[in-house]
Amino acid sequence: MKLVVLTGPTAVGKTKLSIKLAEILRSPIISADSRQMYREMRIGTARPTDEELQRAKHYFVGTLSLHDYYNASMYEQEVLTLLNGELKDKEYVLMSGGSMMYIDAVCNGIDDIPTIDERTRNHMKERLVNEGLPKLAEELKAKDPEYAESADLKNPKRVVHALEIIEMTGKTYSSFRQMKPKKRPFEIIKIGLNREREELYKRIDTRVEQMMDEGLEEEARTLYPHRGLNALNTVGYKELFDAFDGKCSIGEAVEKIKYNTHRYARKQITWFRRDPLMSWFHPDEEDKITNRIYEKIRQMD
Repeated sequence: MKLVVLTGPTAVGKTKLSIKLAEILRSPIISADSRQMYREMRIGTARPTDEELQRAKHYFVGTLSLHDYYNASMYEQEVLTLLNGELKDKEYVLMSGGSMMYIDAVCNGIDDIPTIDERTRNHMKERLVNEGLPKLAEELKAKDPEYAESADLKNPKRVVHALEIIEMTGKTYSSFRQMKPKKRPFEIIKIGLNREREELYKRIDTRVEQMMDEGLEEEARTLYPHRGLNALNTVGYKELFDAFDGKCSIGEAVEKIKYNTHRYARKQITWFRRDPLMSWFHPDEEDKITNRIYEKIRQMD
């Protein structure tokens, strides 16, 4: 089996191209978008349309509730089970998305970090609410400076999870992170998509405006009562929640969504460019991408 990974920054054009590649390779699509998994978050995650979902079978799209606990380790295990089971006879399987840790989990594996028990998880949730993220981030700096140096300390999920590990095991989170790739029983071909920055930003801005036209504000209002859930700590929703709280206007929230999406796209590009196995293309270079895939396949055989 060959796993073809199609990735790149948000709004670059992965969905459209993934459908075409799936048809060429006669493959289903394994979504690697950690937010498109939540069925309640349709507009704000740019989920594939019903027509696109009919053209190619998709996995991990709309399969979770906002209230479900999920992480990259669980995704890794479910994708491996799928590849070794239902899809084991496929010659090619296409995985497409831009969630960095989810893609790395499948391609390289993630370290065997202990599963957090319910008591510890609930305790840390309460601490986050009562004490706030800045205080927990300072605690992480003191208890695990090695991890704190590289972690996004503004991401509550990252900070809380590291402190959960420390509380439950008495060991630092960094002590569990070996960063050693695991051997996979399938070949991996990585295709990265990118555009000139000005072109990408324009596409992002246009998509944000389209989302608003399609009803993103109304979708966010229905989810507002659940705004404390981790799944909704997501660009596109959290800015509108601030507007609903009176911290800014809807127009200002839209501009913040555009700005924060630009920033996230830069983070994605930086992350994926570190991978020496990634072959980079403009999304319009369909023939070159297809030829590169077949070239890599011939090299592997």
